[in-house]
Amino acid sequence: MALSSPVPRLHGLSGAGALILALTLTLTLAACNRSGGDERPPQPGDVAVARVEGETVWASDVKREAVAQGLVGEGEPLDPASALFRRVLDEVVDQKLLAREAARRNLDDSPIAQRRLAAARERILGDMLVESVVDGAISDAAIQTLYEEQRRLARESEEIRARLILMRTRQDADAIRSLLAAGASFEALAIERSLDDQTRFNGGDLGYFTADVMPDAYAQALEGAAAGDTVGPFQTDRGWALLRVEDRRREEPPTLEQARPQIIRYLTYEEVRRLLERLRGRAQVETLLRGDPMQVPGAPEEPASAPPSQAAPAQPAAPATKGAQ
Repeated sequence: MALSSPVPRLHGLSGAGALILALTLTLTLAACNRSGGDERPPQPGDVAVARVEGETVWASDVKREAVAQGLVGEGEPLDPASALFRRVLDEVVDQKLLAREAARRNLDDSPIAQRRLAAARERILGDMLVESVVDGAISDAAIQTLYEEQRRLARESEEIRARLILMRTRQDADAIRSLLAAGASFEALAIERSLDDQTRFNGGDLGYFTADVMPDAYAQALEGAAAGDTVGPFQTDRGWALLRVEDRRREEPPTLEQARPQIIRYLTYEEVRRLLERLRGRAQVETLLRGDPMQVPGAPEEPASAPPSQAAPAQPAAPATKGAQ
């Protein structure tokens, strides 16, 4: 039984959905280096790992930078004794030195610098808001509830383990079938004769799979076959195949711990979506862009003063993309 995945429902988002997803990714990837000479750990258990002109660099600063670069996940540990930690620490130190030199040259006083600093501040504050909302909504109880719901909705399926011998012609495959009937080893014949390079060297073993992931010819041949049965030969797009069924079993669903990261991503997305929906619902937002973003560059634009009769008829707005129902 496969646990239904909520993640594919997030694909194909339109503009609002893409913005939500971008903000969700920002939540997990954005980095903000702390400044100031405060010697108090910014979070419990944090340790000082360097000082730059008297300013402390904490282990959490290095971890944030590693997460921002996608080198580790938000919930993954980063050992201060590792080579990766040392490399990212060097980058954090370099960044602090560059920022200090930029400030010494008064580069932070220019209008463009002020706008970029303001944008960084807005991003950080937005991340902190999202973190507080998500932290309050994602609990062990919420994760357990969604896991049980997905297990109820999941479709039970059966896994099959089989071995394959692939031959070029029906005559060759019939000869193999005769050898098997005479007591020859399926594994030995697969190693010696099979044309399938991906499986021949491990005795034709295909491992465990569900019938829906196999080509139709294989799925039809395996239908009703019990463990120990040999089926075929049957024609495939690569030749003539024989299969021996080794085992059939019910597919095991993922455990709660295996499904937890996926569930957390989905719950995070849902909380961010609802938050932005509320904020946009009570905010006055005016988009000043003109024209169709899908228009071919260089194509003539319709004059802004064109009479209504020349403009294309208005189309009803598409319904807003929703998350999983």
